[in-house]
Amino acid sequence: MENHEQLNYVEFAAKDLMVTKAFFSAVFNWQFTDYGPDYTAFSKVHAGLDGGFYKAPLCANSANGAPLLVFYSNDITATQSKVEQHGGAIIKAIFEFPGGCRFHFAEPSGNEFAVWSEKV
Repeated sequence: MENHEQLNYVEFAAKDLMVTKAFFSAVFNWQFTDYGPDYTAFSKVHAGLDGGFYKAPLCANSANGAPLLVFYSNDITATQSKVEQHGGAIIKAIFEFPGGCRFHFAEPSGNEFAVWSEKV
């Protein structure tokens, strides 16, 4: 396999799979494949990495040591607006760092993600 010893799949807990699926579909245009009532998968075709969500009352938060997955956006303010419009909560407003800017958000099931861009 060409991807030998490279990251291949990521999984997240989600309190509400339907709401989480709706959020990622609306904001990032992800598509999902359900595997029973307690698991749904997304593909790298739309997400950049294969992965899934399993039903559990847990969430990933970088303050607790969880890895932070970061999206890229050509228009960070438009992406932040979509996140807010579809039920995401802004954890850290847009801030600058050497080479760009980013914001952190929690999707409706509470998992933290970030979005970065070269400029606001």
